[in-house]
Amino acid sequence: GTWYEIATIPQRFQKGCVAVTATYSFRPDGKIRVINRCRKEALDGKLKQVEGKAWVVDTATNAKLKVQFFWPFSGAYWIIELDPDYQWVIVGHPNRNYLWILSRTPKLDPSLYQNLMGRILDKGYDLSRIKLTLQPSD
Repeated sequence: GTWYEIATIPQRFQKGCVAVTATYSFRPDGKIRVINRCRKEALDGKLKQVEGKAWVVDTATNAKLKVQFFWPFSGAYWIIELDPDYQWVIVGHPNRNYLWILSRTPKLDPSLYQNLMGRILDKGYDLSRIKLTLQPSD
């Protein structure tokens, strides 16, 4: 399904991106299809899209994945917090230089967002590096 980026530690490959989404689906080869989309600079800006693939590297938890958009490069994406009802997720990286808060909706309740920020802090991330992502109101 589709996830909306609520906040992130900005990366150069996302420079100027707003209205960021990530859509995941299963591929015939057992891997996961990943489509990242964003609008450049404004909610009505030019659509930018990249397709990649992901695969689970820790089958005991299914929480550690590798994601590849450009061969031969891949990155570690770790699910570090997950809502029991799959309404939000926090994806991080072992070096704490990458982080995404994703939600099934374009907006999160402010109290939930603050709760998630506390969880992120507890995991050793620098909260000053995290930036909110502009998303449409609806």
